[in-house]
Amino acid sequence: MALFLLWIIFGLGVLIQLIYLLPIFGRTAFFNPKKQKEQSENEEGVTVVIAAHNEFKNLKLLIPKLFEQDYPNFDVLVIDDRSRDRTSRLLAEMMDRYPKLRTVTVKYTPEHVTSKKYALTLGIKVAKHDVILLTDADCIPASNQWIRKMTAPVRNEGMTFSLGFGGYDAIKGFLNSWIQFETIQTALFYLSFARWKAPFMGIGRNLCYRKSFFMDVKAFKDLWHFEGGDDDLFINKYATGKNTQVVIDSDARTISIPKDNWKDYFRQKKRHLHVGKQYKSQDKMKIGWFAFSHLLFWAGGIGLLIYLGLEQNWEQFPVVFGIFLVRVLLVLWIYSSANRKLNGTKTRSNILVNDFLYIWYFWGLGTFSHQSKDIKWK
Repeated sequence: MALFLLWIIFGLGVLIQLIYLLPIFGRTAFFNPKKQKEQSENEEGVTVVIAAHNEFKNLKLLIPKLFEQDYPNFDVLVIDDRSRDRTSRLLAEMMDRYPKLRTVTVKYTPEHVTSKKYALTLGIKVAKHDVILLTDADCIPASNQWIRKMTAPVRNEGMTFSLGFGGYDAIKGFLNSWIQFETIQTALFYLSFARWKAPFMGIGRNLCYRKSFFMDVKAFKDLWHFEGGDDDLFINKYATGKNTQVVIDSDARTISIPKDNWKDYFRQKKRHLHVGKQYKSQDKMKIGWFAFSHLLFWAGGIGLLIYLGLEQNWEQFPVVFGIFLVRVLLVLWIYSSANRKLNGTKTRSNILVNDFLYIWYFWGLGTFSHQSKDIKWK
C-alpha cells in the first residue's frame, strides 16, 4: 500500500510538472521572435518614470545611461520621494546637463496610502507623454534599444501593457546563483502565462503602460493600502490576454544590482511574496499548482528511491531514477534556453540544487511572507 501511494504522489507530480515545463514555460524558453523593422513605424513620445528614495548613487549611474537611448522622442521623470541624501542636489545638477530630465518632489505621504504608489501617481499625473515606461533607480538598461523595444507593443500594436524582464548582475557566490535562478523562475511564470493570453503579474523594474489608462482606472484605486503591488497587483487587476504583450529580447531587459547578503534578500522577497496573497484565486492557482507538483515530485521520488532501496526492489528502482533523469534534463533545457532568451548569456551552474531549494523557498519563505505584517517599501 505504501509503495502504491508513493507512486501516485510521484506520478501526479511528474505529470503536472511536465505540463508546466513544456506547454507553459516552453512558450518563453523556446520563443522565436518575428523579425522586426529597425525603425518603429510610430515613434510616439515616451516618458521614463522612476520613483526614488535616497538613491543618489544609483541615479548618478542611471540617468546618463538613460540619455544614451536610441529613441528620438522621450523624456525622463524622476520622483524624489522624501529623500534625505544628496538626491535633490544631484537631480538639480543633472537637469542642467540633460534638458529632457524632469523631477517631482514628494515631501510627505498621506496616512491612507503607501509611499511608492503615492509617488508614482504624482509622477505619472504630470508625465509629458502618454506612453509610460517604468523602471527602478537601481536598474540599468541592457542596451540603447531598451525604450524602443519595450514600448513597441504599446506604441505600434495597440496594447495597454507591455511586460519585460528585469535581470540582475551576475557575481560570485551562492546567493547570487540563487537570485539568478529565482529570477528566471519568476519570469517563466509571468511571461509564459502572458504569452498564453492569461497575464497575472509584471515587474516594476521593466513595465510599460499608457498614462491615459492609468488615469481612467483612477490610478491604484482599491490598492492603496497594500504595501507593494504597484506593479504586480496593478497588472493582476487590469491586464488581459487582449491588452497585454510581453517583450522577450535580451536588449530590452534591465539589469539590477543584486542583494549581497541574505538578510537584505529575505527582506526584499518578503515584500514581493507578501502581495501575492492578493492575486485573483485563479492566478494564485497558477503558481500554487506548480509549487504543489514540484513538492510531490521531489517528496514522492526521494521517498520511492528510499523505499525501493530498503526493500531491495531493484526492478522498479531504475524506472524511478530514469524519470528523475528525464525531468533533470528537461529542467536544464528549459532554464538554459530561457536564460539565453532573457539574459543573452549562458546559464550558471547549480540549477538542480536551486530547483530542490525552491521547495523551501516557496513553502517556507512564502508562508512566512504571507503572514507578515511589517512590510515596508523604504
